[in-house]
Amino acid sequence: MEELMQFLKENPTFYFATVEGYLPRVRPFGFAMEHDGKLYFAIGKHKAAYKQLLDNTNIEVCTANQKGEWVRIRGTVDFDNSEEIKQKAFEHMPMLKELYNETTGNVLGMVYMDRISAMLFSMNGEARELYRKGM
Repeated sequence: MEELMQFLKENPTFYFATVEGYLPRVRPFGFAMEHDGKLYFAIGKHKAAYKQLLDNTNIEVCTANQKGEWVRIRGTVDFDNSEEIKQKAFEHMPMLKELYNETTGNVLGMVYMDRISAMLFSMNGEARELYRKGM
């Protein structure tokens, strides 16, 4: 998990794919954190991505670095909307407080990967597993 989190930290824009019906939906994300050995993502409950996860918990996340390496994370998510985890997210990325509060009316949703496979790939065709849990 440590190596995976370091890759995400060094490459902070990653692409988060969900499923809507039978169609893939991909968008850039910038929040990921590890807590209690779980990879968490923050998503506004008003956003399509959150609603898509309610219908289908399968996701893929991908990001790349300038050396031609990329990480593909796939699995399923579970929801954790406890106040404790939301506070951890606000501590991890304080700007979220500006987006998700009583004034804006936006509510922060938190999901974590409960089944996860993370692979590191390179342009020369090498691949190695960074992390696996529950798959």
